[in-house]
Amino acid sequence: MSEAPDAALQLLYLDEHLAVIDKPAGLLVHRTALDAHEERFALQMLRDQLGRPVWPAHRLDKGTSGLLVFALDADTASRLGQSFELGEPRKRYLALVRGWPADAGTIDHPLARDPERPSQGQVLLEARTDYCCLARVAWPFSVDGRFPQSRYALVEAAPRSGRRHQIRRHFKHIAHPLVGDATHGKGAHNRAVANFLGLQRLWLHAWTLSLRHPHTGQILDLQAPPGAEWTALEQRGDWRWHLDARPAFAELAQR
Repeated sequence: MSEAPDAALQLLYLDEHLAVIDKPAGLLVHRTALDAHEERFALQMLRDQLGRPVWPAHRLDKGTSGLLVFALDADTASRLGQSFELGEPRKRYLALVRGWPADAGTIDHPLARDPERPSQGQVLLEARTDYCCLARVAWPFSVDGRFPQSRYALVEAAPRSGRRHQIRRHFKHIAHPLVGDATHGKGAHNRAVANFLGLQRLWLHAWTLSLRHPHTGQILDLQAPPGAEWTALEQRGDWRWHLDARPAFAELAQR
Protein backbone atom coordinates (compact mmCIF):
# COMPACT_ATOMS: atom_id res chain seq x y z
CA MET A 1 0.00 0.00 0.00
CA SER A 2 1.22 3.50 -0.76
CA GLU A 3 2.62 5.30 2.25
CA ALA A 4 0.90 8.52 3.29
CA PRO A 5 3.39 11.39 3.32
CA ASP A 6 4.57 13.04 6.52
CA ALA A 7 3.95 16.53 5.12
CA ALA A 8 0.87 18.57 5.97
CA LEU A 9 -2.36 17.59 4.31
CA GLN A 10 -3.11 19.39 1.05
CA LEU A 11 -6.03 21.77 1.55
CA LEU A 12 -8.19 22.22 -1.53
CA TYR A 13 -10.88 24.40 0.08
CA LEU A 14 -11.26 26.15 3.43
CA ASP A 15 -13.81 28.53 4.93
CA GLU A 16 -15.33 29.08 8.38
CA HIS A 17 -17.59 26.03 8.08
CA LEU A 18 -15.78 23.32 6.14
CA ALA A 19 -12.43 22.12 4.81
CA VAL A 20 -11.64 19.83 1.90
CA ILE A 21 -8.38 17.92 1.58
CA ASP A 22 -6.72 15.66 -0.98
CA LYS A 23 -6.30 12.50 1.09
CA PRO A 24 -3.30 10.33 0.22
CA ALA A 25 -3.79 6.61 -0.34
CA GLY A 26 -2.83 4.65 2.77
CA LEU A 27 -4.15 7.18 5.29
CA LEU A 28 -7.11 6.35 7.52
CA VAL A 29 -9.81 8.97 7.98
CA HIS A 30 -10.14 8.25 11.71
CA ARG A 31 -9.17 5.68 14.31
CA THR A 32 -10.70 2.24 13.88
CA ALA A 33 -10.33 -1.13 15.58
CA LEU A 34 -9.82 -2.69 12.13
CA ASP A 35 -6.42 -0.96 11.93
CA ALA A 36 -5.58 -0.70 15.60
CA HIS A 37 -1.84 -0.47 14.89
CA GLU A 38 -2.19 2.74 12.87
CA GLU A 39 -1.14 5.94 14.62
CA ARG A 40 -1.86 8.58 11.96
CA PHE A 41 -5.32 9.69 10.84
CA ALA A 42 -6.58 12.41 8.54
CA LEU A 43 -8.92 13.72 11.24
CA GLN A 44 -6.14 14.15 13.79
CA MET A 45 -3.69 15.58 11.24
CA LEU A 46 -6.19 18.17 9.99
CA ARG A 47 -7.24 19.09 13.52
CA ASP A 48 -3.61 19.75 14.43
CA GLN A 49 -2.98 21.56 11.15
CA LEU A 50 -5.94 23.94 11.60
CA GLY A 51 -5.78 24.15 15.38
CA ARG A 52 -9.49 23.43 15.83
CA PRO A 53 -11.90 20.46 16.03
CA VAL A 54 -13.00 18.85 12.76
CA TRP A 55 -15.67 16.30 11.84
CA PRO A 56 -15.48 14.03 8.75
CA ALA A 57 -18.57 14.57 6.57
CA HIS A 58 -18.21 11.23 4.78
CA ARG A 59 -15.77 8.34 4.46
CA LEU A 60 -13.00 7.34 2.13
CA ASP A 61 -11.46 3.91 2.54
CA LYS A 62 -7.86 3.82 3.73
CA GLY A 63 -6.62 2.82 0.28
CA THR A 64 -8.64 5.44 -1.61
CA SER A 65 -7.05 8.76 -2.47
CA GLY A 66 -8.70 12.08 -3.29
CA LEU A 67 -11.37 14.50 -2.11
CA LEU A 68 -12.39 14.31 1.55
CA VAL A 69 -14.70 16.83 3.22
CA PHE A 70 -14.57 17.87 6.88
CA ALA A 71 -16.96 20.08 8.84
CA LEU A 72 -15.57 22.63 11.27
CA ASP A 73 -18.57 22.71 13.64
CA ALA A 74 -21.23 20.27 14.82
CA ASP A 75 -24.11 21.93 12.96
CA THR A 76 -22.26 21.79 9.63
CA ALA A 77 -21.30 18.19 10.35
CA SER A 78 -24.96 17.27 10.79
CA ARG A 79 -26.05 19.02 7.60
CA LEU A 80 -23.24 17.54 5.51
CA GLY A 81 -23.75 14.07 6.98
CA GLN A 82 -27.40 14.06 5.90
CA SER A 83 -26.47 15.28 2.43
CA PHE A 84 -23.86 12.56 1.89
CA GLU A 85 -26.14 9.87 3.31
CA LEU A 86 -28.72 10.80 0.69
CA GLY A 87 -26.09 10.78 -2.04
CA GLU A 88 -26.80 14.41 -2.95
CA PRO A 89 -23.23 15.57 -3.68
CA ARG A 90 -22.26 14.63 -7.23
CA LYS A 91 -19.07 12.59 -7.09
CA ARG A 92 -16.82 11.10 -9.75
CA TYR A 93 -14.07 8.57 -9.14
CA LEU A 94 -11.31 7.03 -11.21
CA ALA A 95 -10.88 3.29 -10.85
CA LEU A 96 -8.75 0.59 -12.43
CA VAL A 97 -10.79 -2.59 -12.87
CA ARG A 98 -10.19 -6.14 -14.03
CA GLY A 99 -11.42 -6.97 -17.51
CA TRP A 100 -13.05 -4.81 -20.17
CA PRO A 101 -16.48 -3.54 -19.05
CA ALA A 102 -19.03 -2.04 -21.42
CA ASP A 103 -18.40 1.45 -22.75
CA ALA A 104 -20.97 2.82 -20.28
CA GLY A 105 -23.68 1.56 -17.97
CA THR A 106 -25.53 1.78 -14.68
CA ILE A 107 -25.11 -0.69 -11.84
CA ASP A 108 -28.43 -0.73 -10.00
CA HIS A 109 -27.91 -3.25 -7.21
CA PRO A 110 -29.09 -2.96 -3.56
CA LEU A 111 -26.41 -3.25 -0.88
CA ALA A 112 -26.40 -4.18 2.79
CA ARG A 113 -25.60 -1.26 5.07
CA ASP A 114 -22.51 -2.86 6.65
CA PRO A 115 -20.09 -4.39 4.11
CA GLU A 116 -18.03 -5.94 6.90
CA ARG A 117 -20.88 -8.25 7.98
CA PRO A 118 -22.63 -10.97 5.99
CA SER A 119 -25.35 -9.49 3.79
CA GLN A 120 -27.82 -12.19 4.79
CA GLY A 121 -30.10 -10.84 7.49
CA GLN A 122 -29.34 -7.20 6.76
CA VAL A 123 -31.80 -4.83 5.13
CA LEU A 124 -30.74 -4.13 1.54
CA LEU A 125 -30.52 -0.44 0.64
CA GLU A 126 -31.02 1.03 -2.80
CA ALA A 127 -27.70 1.75 -4.51
CA ARG A 128 -26.83 2.93 -8.03
CA THR A 129 -23.54 3.68 -9.75
CA ASP A 130 -23.19 5.12 -13.26
CA TYR A 131 -19.93 4.48 -15.07
CA CYS A 132 -18.14 4.92 -18.37
CA CYS A 133 -15.02 3.23 -19.68
CA LEU A 134 -12.22 5.70 -20.42
CA ALA A 135 -9.53 3.32 -21.68
CA ARG A 136 -8.64 -0.36 -22.00
CA VAL A 137 -5.31 -2.17 -21.97
CA ALA A 138 -3.99 -5.73 -22.28
CA TRP A 139 -0.86 -6.20 -20.19
CA PRO A 140 1.74 -8.86 -21.16
CA PHE A 141 1.35 -11.26 -18.27
CA SER A 142 -0.96 -14.17 -17.62
CA VAL A 143 -3.17 -14.61 -14.57
CA ASP A 144 -5.48 -17.14 -16.19
CA GLY A 145 -3.48 -19.91 -17.94
CA ARG A 146 -5.96 -19.87 -20.84
CA PHE A 147 -4.83 -16.38 -21.92
CA PRO A 148 -1.33 -14.97 -22.51
CA GLN A 149 -2.38 -11.44 -21.57
CA SER A 150 -4.53 -9.86 -18.86
CA ARG A 151 -7.12 -7.17 -19.56
CA TYR A 152 -7.79 -4.07 -17.45
CA ALA A 153 -9.73 -0.85 -17.87
CA LEU A 154 -9.74 2.67 -16.49
CA VAL A 155 -13.29 3.72 -15.63
CA GLU A 156 -15.02 6.81 -14.37
CA ALA A 157 -17.58 5.92 -11.70
CA ALA A 158 -20.31 8.19 -10.37
CA PRO A 159 -22.16 6.81 -7.32
CA ARG A 160 -25.73 8.10 -7.07
CA SER A 161 -26.16 6.91 -3.48
CA GLY A 162 -23.90 6.92 -0.44
CA ARG A 163 -23.39 3.29 0.58
CA ARG A 164 -20.14 2.10 2.14
CA HIS A 165 -17.71 0.49 -0.34
CA GLN A 166 -20.36 1.13 -2.99
CA ILE A 167 -18.07 1.39 -6.00
CA ARG A 168 -15.97 -1.58 -4.89
CA ARG A 169 -19.00 -3.78 -4.25
CA HIS A 170 -20.81 -2.73 -7.41
CA PHE A 171 -17.89 -3.50 -9.72
CA LYS A 172 -17.46 -6.84 -8.00
CA HIS A 173 -21.15 -7.46 -8.73
CA ILE A 174 -20.62 -7.01 -12.49
CA ALA A 175 -17.45 -9.19 -12.41
CA HIS A 176 -15.04 -6.27 -12.92
CA PRO A 177 -13.58 -5.84 -9.41
CA LEU A 178 -11.20 -3.02 -8.61
CA VAL A 179 -7.51 -3.79 -8.83
CA GLY A 180 -5.84 -3.72 -5.43
CA ASP A 181 -9.08 -4.38 -3.53
CA ALA A 182 -8.13 -6.97 -0.94
CA THR A 183 -11.73 -7.40 0.27
CA HIS A 184 -13.88 -7.40 -2.87
CA GLY A 185 -11.25 -8.00 -5.56
CA LYS A 186 -9.22 -10.90 -6.92
CA GLY A 187 -5.97 -11.67 -5.12
CA ALA A 188 -4.24 -13.15 -8.17
CA HIS A 189 -4.89 -10.04 -10.24
CA ASN A 190 -3.95 -7.73 -7.38
CA ARG A 191 -0.58 -9.46 -7.01
CA ALA A 192 0.09 -9.67 -10.75
CA VAL A 193 -0.60 -5.97 -11.34
CA ALA A 194 1.43 -4.94 -8.28
CA ASN A 195 4.39 -6.96 -9.57
CA PHE A 196 4.02 -5.56 -13.09
CA LEU A 197 3.77 -1.93 -11.98
CA GLY A 198 6.09 -2.18 -8.99
CA LEU A 199 3.35 -0.54 -6.94
CA GLN A 200 0.63 -1.88 -4.68
CA ARG A 201 -2.46 0.16 -3.86
CA LEU A 202 -6.23 0.23 -4.15
CA TRP A 203 -6.74 1.82 -7.56
CA LEU A 204 -9.58 4.16 -6.59
CA HIS A 205 -9.39 7.97 -6.56
CA ALA A 206 -12.08 10.44 -5.48
CA TRP A 207 -11.65 12.81 -8.39
CA THR A 208 -14.38 15.48 -8.45
CA LEU A 209 -17.15 16.59 -6.11
CA SER A 210 -20.00 19.03 -6.67
CA LEU A 211 -21.31 20.03 -3.26
CA ARG A 212 -23.97 22.52 -2.19
CA HIS A 213 -22.56 24.57 0.67
CA PRO A 214 -24.68 23.73 3.75
CA HIS A 215 -24.95 27.39 4.83
CA THR A 216 -24.68 29.60 1.74
CA GLY A 217 -26.27 27.29 -0.82
CA GLN A 218 -23.38 27.97 -3.19
CA ILE A 219 -22.35 25.04 -5.43
CA LEU A 220 -18.72 24.14 -4.80
CA ASP A 221 -17.09 22.34 -7.73
CA LEU A 222 -14.05 20.66 -6.21
CA GLN A 223 -11.34 18.63 -7.86
CA ALA A 224 -8.34 16.51 -6.82
CA PRO A 225 -6.24 15.71 -9.91
CA PRO A 226 -5.05 12.09 -10.12
CA GLY A 227 -1.50 11.84 -8.79
CA ALA A 228 1.77 10.56 -10.18
CA GLU A 229 0.79 6.92 -9.58
CA TRP A 230 -2.06 7.28 -12.05
CA THR A 231 0.11 9.07 -14.57
CA ALA A 232 2.60 6.20 -14.39
CA LEU A 233 -0.10 3.82 -15.63
CA GLU A 234 -0.02 5.52 -19.01
CA GLN A 235 3.57 4.42 -19.50
CA ARG A 236 2.74 0.74 -19.18
CA GLY A 237 1.21 -0.73 -22.31
CA ASP A 238 -0.77 0.44 -25.30
CA TRP A 239 -3.87 2.03 -23.84
CA ARG A 240 -6.93 2.18 -26.08
CA TRP A 241 -8.72 5.40 -25.21
CA HIS A 242 -12.46 5.79 -25.61
CA LEU A 243 -14.94 8.65 -25.64
CA ASP A 244 -13.27 10.75 -28.34
CA ALA A 245 -9.73 9.66 -27.43
CA ARG A 246 -9.39 11.01 -23.91
CA PRO A 247 -6.08 12.80 -23.19
CA ALA A 248 -3.25 11.34 -21.15
CA PHE A 249 -3.86 10.44 -17.50
CA ALA A 250 -2.03 13.52 -16.27
CA GLU A 251 -4.51 15.72 -18.15
CA LEU A 252 -7.70 13.93 -17.14
CA ALA A 253 -8.52 16.35 -14.35
CA GLN A 254 -8.64 19.23 -16.84
CA ARG A 255 -11.94 17.95 -18.27
